[in-house]
Amino acid sequence: MLLSSAVVTAQERTYENRLTRIKNPKPLLADFPKWIEPIRGLARFEAPTLVNDKDADLSVRAWRFSYKAGGIIEMPNRLRAKNTAVILVHPWGIDDGQGWTTPEPAGVVDFCTRQKNELVGTHTRMVMNPFLKSVRGKVGLVAFSMPGNQTAIHKKLYRSFRGKPTGVERMEGARELHQKLKNFSYQGEALPISFTLSCDKPVVDYFNEFKGLDAVHFNPKGFWELPIPITADIEVDPDDVVIYDGEGYPELKKYLEENGIRHVLLAGYATDICYAHTCAGYENLSRDFNVFLVGDATVSSFPASATPRFNTSAHISSASLEHLITQISWIRFDSDKKKRLGVK
Repeated sequence: MLLSSAVVTAQERTYENRLTRIKNPKPLLADFPKWIEPIRGLARFEAPTLVNDKDADLSVRAWRFSYKAGGIIEMPNRLRAKNTAVILVHPWGIDDGQGWTTPEPAGVVDFCTRQKNELVGTHTRMVMNPFLKSVRGKVGLVAFSMPGNQTAIHKKLYRSFRGKPTGVERMEGARELHQKLKNFSYQGEALPISFTLSCDKPVVDYFNEFKGLDAVHFNPKGFWELPIPITADIEVDPDDVVIYDGEGYPELKKYLEENGIRHVLLAGYATDICYAHTCAGYENLSRDFNVFLVGDATVSSFPASATPRFNTSAHISSASLEHLITQISWIRFDSDKKKRLGVK
């Protein structure tokens, strides 16, 4: 299949959009089926290399879905690792032993029940942390985005746009965090026993009175003002940078550009919410950077299900209409290949 191409200026290039049918393709995103349902059974095409940096040392195969092409389009990409950032969206440290816990009896945080938070914590330990360890020291930047603004405790714990704490400051921050979270009362409001409904529109009134998700009224006062830590399931490196949503996207864009970042491998939590819509979500970043959504390094919310795998797959599939999707096993550094081959 041959689609149209355009004549471009000297500072641009002509991309020949040649699509070749892939025979008997393997399922996509099939390495971690507990967390994301593999994508299979659709027409698949191979396209030419899209990103092709000079002195590239990082291979990132990716795909997207196109209704116009009638299937999934895959293409190789060659990136410079030093111009690449790995950003993890909203790895909240809730119910992980650090002290910030889901309020009882009816509070909600993150994935909204203690059991779901613990389940997602398993994904962080088994999938996310090993992925971060595999790229750290090779890419230009590893960063985490967190809600709200930097507090005095955060400043002592994590590197940010403005500074990097010393080892002593980190230990002080850890002690202060422990005390702050430990001394807070996590007793919240109970479910309403009764409420008034009209005879005319009881369904409307019922959901107005008893919402499926309310992260404010059933959590104790001051809960959302506590310093939210990065989950203990991630081994944070002193050189990792924390992005605070409250600083806004323009500051993030400026910081990335000043550090030579052109490509972003985006991982993170709540595929349908935070991963897409927050400061470091793909809706912002894809306007200014070459963004690759790491489809098996994300977990969607899963309100009425015991597993996130179908919701995660559905939201990644929807995102693939306008964004490139990759997976952990498709992110390969040339240096790793040389090590396997025994080449110095």
